[in-house]
Amino acid sequence: MTTLAPNVLEMATGGVTTPAGFRAAGVEAGIKGRGGLDLALIVSDRAAHAAAVFTTNRAQAAPVLVSREHLAQSGGLARAIVVNSGCANACTGDEGLRVARGMAEETALLLNEAIRRGAERQQGLGQAVAAFLAQHNAPHADHSIAVAAHRHDIPLTVHVALGTDIIHMHPAASGAAIGEASLRDFRYFTSSVGRLEGGVYLNCGSAVILPEVFLKAVALVLNKGIPLDDLTTVNVDFLRMYRPQTNVVARPVAGTSGTGISLIGHHEVLIPLLAAALVEED
Repeated sequence: MTTLAPNVLEMATGGVTTPAGFRAAGVEAGIKGRGGLDLALIVSDRAAHAAAVFTTNRAQAAPVLVSREHLAQSGGLARAIVVNSGCANACTGDEGLRVARGMAEETALLLNEAIRRGAERQQGLGQAVAAFLAQHNAPHADHSIAVAAHRHDIPLTVHVALGTDIIHMHPAASGAAIGEASLRDFRYFTSSVGRLEGGVYLNCGSAVILPEVFLKAVALVLNKGIPLDDLTTVNVDFLRMYRPQTNVVARPVAGTSGTGISLIGHHEVLIPLLAAALVEED
């Protein structure tokens, strides 16, 4: 048996997103009668080892039973956790189990359906999902970046690494549709990069996928003889990581009149400050 000395563990300050690689969002879903934030989503950028302490009470709520099932099926791995306050979701019977399983099921089922339809219509993955959410009037659509992009006709691209997302585990996932739609998005993205001469590219929080995608897009554009002079590339993250520093800050502007900038700080503080500075300067 291994024991840990009391001074081995340190209490971390901050919130659930203090550890690198975790994101979270909260909304007011109307669960609490008095109002206020009552539903949260916590997401890990990659499959994380998960442990849980479940009640030993014989009357176990549906979310407890479903969470226990999911941890057993995944071998103790998790990518996302949905948390609510203001309601215990207990003593709901078969209907409660149906709703709890449906909450986990619907995300993968609906997103994969949106991607499949988009591929059939020769849409990119971002365009397809954004249009699907807007057309179905999804709850909290007014707070969705994807829906806002759709409504304002702003390009939105999604660059998939197959097997990294929970929807890829679902039986409805189509590798052909996901690959086709994401490849189309890469081409859309590259065409946008081709118009960045004198412009600015921001990489916010992506440590691997987007830096690689951006560098490949830059290479394609330059190989076509399209200039990217006076390009400013900016990486914003909690830590200085190898790929963003190399693929965003350094290589795209090497030997050119461009500038690469690395900004280290908490996104929820740094990005609004940058936006405010731009508005004030304007």
